[in-house]
Amino acid sequence: MNHKDKDVDMIHGPLAKKIFFFALPIALSSMLQQLFNSADTAVVGRFSDANALAAVGTNGEIVALIVSLSAGLAVGVNVLVARCIGGGKREAIGDALHTAIVLALIFGALLCGTGQLVARPLLSAIHASAAIIDKAVVYLRLYFLSVPFLVLYDFCSAVLRAKGDSRRPFIALVFSGIINVILNLVFVIVFKMDVAGVAVATVLSTAFSSLLVIIWLLKEQTEFRIDFCKLRITSETAKTILAIGIPAALQGAVFCVANIFVQSAVNCFGAKATAGSAIAVNFEYFCYYIITSFGQAATTFTSQNYAAGEMKRCRNIFSLCILFSLISSVVIIVPLVIFRVYGASCFSTDTDVITIACTRIMCILAFEPLCCLYEIPAGAMRGLGHSTLPSVLTITGVCLFRIIWIFTVFTNVHTYQSLFIAFPISWVITSVLMLFAYGVTEKNLNK
Repeated sequence: MNHKDKDVDMIHGPLAKKIFFFALPIALSSMLQQLFNSADTAVVGRFSDANALAAVGTNGEIVALIVSLSAGLAVGVNVLVARCIGGGKREAIGDALHTAIVLALIFGALLCGTGQLVARPLLSAIHASAAIIDKAVVYLRLYFLSVPFLVLYDFCSAVLRAKGDSRRPFIALVFSGIINVILNLVFVIVFKMDVAGVAVATVLSTAFSSLLVIIWLLKEQTEFRIDFCKLRITSETAKTILAIGIPAALQGAVFCVANIFVQSAVNCFGAKATAGSAIAVNFEYFCYYIITSFGQAATTFTSQNYAAGEMKRCRNIFSLCILFSLISSVVIIVPLVIFRVYGASCFSTDTDVITIACTRIMCILAFEPLCCLYEIPAGAMRGLGHSTLPSVLTITGVCLFRIIWIFTVFTNVHTYQSLFIAFPISWVITSVLMLFAYGVTEKNLNK
């Protein structure tokens, strides 16, 4: 089947509708990826015990770290392929595609193997309590088995999105998300597998999503078709992918490392605090993915138009992505904040756990639209070929700030509120830095 009619022409015609409907499947795809972990949390929370819920929840930021590394590296693939399209260098797409697949296999294998070795030390380092650490280690080691499939899915999806096809990666995750939820219920309720059951369900569903996108690329009739005989690493192509992808991956990694420090601080309050925080984090990620989807749209659209020499369209892309991300995030966040008690009750029946979840929702989720003001400029700068600067600014404004806050303010004012309020403050600082950097970058390029 030819899916050329599903691709978005990013260089010609009106932008608003194209950007919105390009970003929408990306947001839904990211939400479904988070649904894998949310389904794990909900199933063990409702059908197992508080320790099982805490064991899955304490892995939340570690899982987010893995997902961020994979998604960050995939940015390099997306930008390179988009540049090839925008610059009319379609003959280079094949090299980019096949190099990306080999890199995905290498990175996936390395992360999977490393994860088996560091699971317990890592959980000990973030102060996972003795009551839950054995279950948490089981979950994390099994989850790492899904990582090769996750990286392969992200890289192949980046290729599809670069040519304007954001729908098929979403469709793959719809099916795998359904599989994940069904297997969660079967493994936990029927086979009593507890945390191991939800982890195995994630492995199988992630494998399915990666297999589906590979099958689609095998059936392509253009330069986007996978040919196993051409799987190899082209050095210059790999350098370009890594030059863009590594800063983005490091940004996501350090971002999550900072949140792991936060998770460690939460764990000090006990298993119920860990469980309540894990519930709120699920809502935070769902809303954050709406914002980052427009950041990805800014990267892809800007990459193609910059390669085509359309700087005016690049500025329009930036403005539209800011507007859409602000409106969309507010629409989702407001009802979640208003009905926070009901939302938290879907994950647990423990009153203390629900109270802690609601505290985090009010301190963090309510201010999350601020993230638009640094995610969109960062995405636009990557599309303009500047990947390192937004990563450095995010690491400084978000990550380092939160770590310093924990060892200063939180150490002296040891409450949930003093810990969680670091998030919106860090977003304000990073937004100011990023908007200034984008303005300077765009002005210099115009010169």
